[in-house]
Amino acid sequence: MNNGFSTGEEDSRGPSDQICCLVDDGERCRNPAGNASYNKRIQKTVTQRRLKLNIDSHAHHIYICDFHKTRIQCARTKRRRKDSEEDSNETDTDLPEVDLYQLQVNTLRRYKRHYKVSTRPGMNKAQLADTIMKHFKTIPIKEKEILTYFIYMVKSNSNKLDQKNGIGNEGT
Repeated sequence: MNNGFSTGEEDSRGPSDQICCLVDDGERCRNPAGNASYNKRIQKTVTQRRLKLNIDSHAHHIYICDFHKTRIQCARTKRRRKDSEEDSNETDTDLPEVDLYQLQVNTLRRYKRHYKVSTRPGMNKAQLADTIMKHFKTIPIKEKEILTYFIYMVKSNSNKLDQKNGIGNEGT
């Protein structure tokens, strides 16, 4: 189980031509079912986020398509504001949402290690992504300075890794 979605590896799959078991705003989804299943945790997220999704009573399985899996994951990353004590010091104006659920677990762990983010042991990918998202949102940025530096690095055809490895742009 990863992100609250079953990988399907531990249970026997039916025919590979199954379609998504969800009804989206009154209309049955016609996308091919993936290996993610619609379990109680996912159902709770759907209910909390007021997504107009429910399982078709005529479906003989609980597998959902990749489209709905991603939609549910994205809804999960959008934090509740104002009514949450944890998030009361965060502002969400004009900031694009970064979907850390798309990253691999190893990448999330490297981020955690690099920034020394403390977590409890045994966290799954969803919990790790939530914790890292909270940290990520606290990092102050100076947009003008970052963009200026980025443009300079692109024009000079170099990056920090080149500088660390002693590779300069002597020929430029």
